[in-house]
Order: sequence, then C-alpha cells, then structure tokens
Amino acid sequence: MRCERGSVGVVLPAGLPIKMGGMRLRHIGLDVHREFAQVAVWKDGQVSHRGRIPTTPEALHAFARTLTPSDQVALEATCNTYAIARLLEQYVARVVVSNPRRTRAIAEAKIKTDKVDAEVLVRLLAGGWLPEVWLPDNDTQTLRQRVAHRARLIQQQTRLKNRVHAILQRNLVLGCPRSDLFGKGGLQWLTAQAMPLLPSHEQQTIHATLRELALIAEELHVAEAPLAAVALQRRDVCHLLTIPGVDATVALALVAAIGDVHRFSSPVKLVGYLGLDPRVRQSGAQPASYGPITKQGRAHARGALAEAAWVAVKTPGPLRAFYQRVRARRGPHIAVIAVARKLAVLAWHLLTREEDYAFARPSLTANKLRKLELRAGAPAHRGRRGATHAYNLKETRRRERALGIQAERAYQQLTAHWQPRPQSTDASAPSGKRR
Repeated sequence: MRCERGSVGVVLPAGLPIKMGGMRLRHIGLDVHREFAQVAVWKDGQVSHRGRIPTTPEALHAFARTLTPSDQVALEATCNTYAIARLLEQYVARVVVSNPRRTRAIAEAKIKTDKVDAEVLVRLLAGGWLPEVWLPDNDTQTLRQRVAHRARLIQQQTRLKNRVHAILQRNLVLGCPRSDLFGKGGLQWLTAQAMPLLPSHEQQTIHATLRELALIAEELHVAEAPLAAVALQRRDVCHLLTIPGVDATVALALVAAIGDVHRFSSPVKLVGYLGLDPRVRQSGAQPASYGPITKQGRAHARGALAEAAWVAVKTPGPLRAFYQRVRARRGPHIAVIAVARKLAVLAWHLLTREEDYAFARPSLTANKLRKLELRAGAPAHRGRRGATHAYNLKETRRRERALGIQAERAYQQLTAHWQPRPQSTDASAPSGKRR
C-alpha cells in the first residue's frame, strides 16, 4: 500500500492484530453526515460502535483528543470531508478518504444503516482494501474552490442568456444581425427593435434578466482577478498556456484537478484520473471490447479539456493532424475527445519536465499572458509597444502559422504508413505484449 504523509504503511489481512512499537493499532471508521458522524472502532479483529458525534469543530476536536497518534481514520468523500480530514490529521497517524463510487460494499449492501456503513469502512481500512481518494493540500483546495466558483457563475450566465433566447424564439422574433446578442450591437438591436415586438410581461422578464446578467458580469470580474494573479505566479500554468487552445481558464482548471503531477507515475494514470480513458470489458477467451470514456474524476477539468480540443483542432500543428486522422475513421466527436486525451498526455509531459510546448506560438503565448496581467489589475499602456506587439503583425503570425503547418505535415508523413493495431484478447496485457 502506498504510504501518505504521516502514514504507518503497515497492512495485514482483516482480523489480524497489528503492532507498532509495542502498541496495537486501532482503525476508526466515520460515516459522515451533515450534522453528525457515526463512529466504529476496529481493534484486535473486533469492531465496536461508539455512537454519534456532532460534526462541529468543538465536538470533533474533543473526539480527536480521545485518539492516539498511532490510530488510522477512514471516512467517505462528501461535502464536509475535507474540513474533517484536515482537523483529524493533527491527532492521528493517517486519515484515509474513501472513494464512494468504488466502495461498492456500502452502496450495494442489503442492510444499510449508519452503523453498518461505519463498520464496513473500518473493516476495509483494517484489511487494506479501502479505495483511497487523494487529499489535496490547502493551496490546491483553495484553487479548486475558486475555479468551481467561477464555473458556477458561468453556468448562471449561460442559463440567463438561454432564457432571453427562448423568449425571442417563442414569440417568433428572430434574425439578430449581430453574432453576439449580448454584445454592444446585439443589445442595441434587442432593446430598439426586438423588445417592442414582445408582450409587456415578456419585456419585463427580459429587463429583469439583463439586470441579473449585469450583476453576474460584475461578480465574474471580481472572481477572475485573483485567479489571474495566481496564474501569473505559477510556472505550471505558464507552461500549459503554450499549448494551442489552452487559455488561463483551462490551465487553472487542469492544475487544480491535478494538484501534484508527480503523484501520477505515467500519463496513462492522469488520463484515467480525468476519466478520458475508454471502458474495457473482457472475460475469458473473448477479445476485449472498448466502450465510451469512463467519465471518472473531476468533470469540470474534463469538460475544459474538451473545449480546448475544439480550438486546438483549428490551429495548424500536430494536434490538428491527429484530429483529422482519427476523424476519418471514427467521426468528429470521438476524434475531439481523442484530442482532449492527447492534451492530458501533453500536459503531463510539460508539467513533469517543466518545459513549454515544442510547437508553441510565441506571440500568441505573449498575448495570453498580457490578457492575464490586465485581468489581474495591471495598468493598460495604450499607445506604447509592449510584449504583445508582435501578435498584431501579420508577418509574424504568418511565419508562426507556417511553422505549425510544417509540423502538421511532418506528423502526417510519420503516420501515413501506420497499420491498425491488432485486436487484443487480454485487456490487462502491456502494450508490447498484446496478442
């Protein structure tokens, strides 16, 4: 079993006493709810129930003081798990957060109570069978919360915009001359030409929706400023910004989901963590069948990679050539998910090696960084040439585009004579030993 910070690192089958320095270790299972937690204790192969404790800081500290430095605690991942785990870490040897999707013994139990759930958790922990969730550090957890807050604001903004579009559609008011209805020109058309064609109650709804959109725009400005400041200070974000299609929003979502990239021993591990690997079904002598992606892990990071992939496939380079090759066989939607997976693999290599993308466009990267600086509150130097001046020159962009096209053609020549991989009959066989 992998040893975490402060962990004991000793695992024996359930039911056997575990000794450490002359002390018998205890394992504690907590079935956590919003207002209380059910406690079960495993010691010397026997499980005892200790009742419920309130999930308040005072009660949790009082409970933690009854534990010993050699104890190990297990609890399932839920909304308040992070705070409870950080509190208990100060008192015990190890805190294990269980993956609820993989703890099937609890989810599929015929008799399911708080006592049963706590007992199953503590027995799985004592036997070394508890599927563990990585517990992020404070900086990563803060970044995750900030990224999630911005994502919720974007969702609210999208919902309000869809409401306005629905009002226009059900009243047969179509044909906005602007590409963006909520841009300056689009709003002028909406208020001057579209609104008079609507009933009075629909006009009131649109006015209320526009006021809500203005409030959310202000909140977005407030939320994005500290995120931009964090992005400028992190080298890992700057490395990811060199990838075409990856902006600060995608880069921050990815590093927030990954945390410490060195906990993934290979890019395949990261792809599986983000849920971009295919489902595999194989039994007996039958060949392995591959289905859709597993969609495990953080959905926001996976969705951000998919959005970045749609942009990357429009930029000349190896990623576009890869997309075109897969699209010819599997269609555009599967191909773009394959590009998202390729972006995850590429991100793993850039973060572990601490280097930029080999086919980066320097002027575009400088433009991304300058936008981040302005978003973080840096003063605008109008009328003066800055680091992004080269991005405004057509000749500079033409040369960078030509280099991308050259790299794209090199990839096409490399893959022109590739043969399809023979179908494997063993889903667990390494890539070099498939039959």
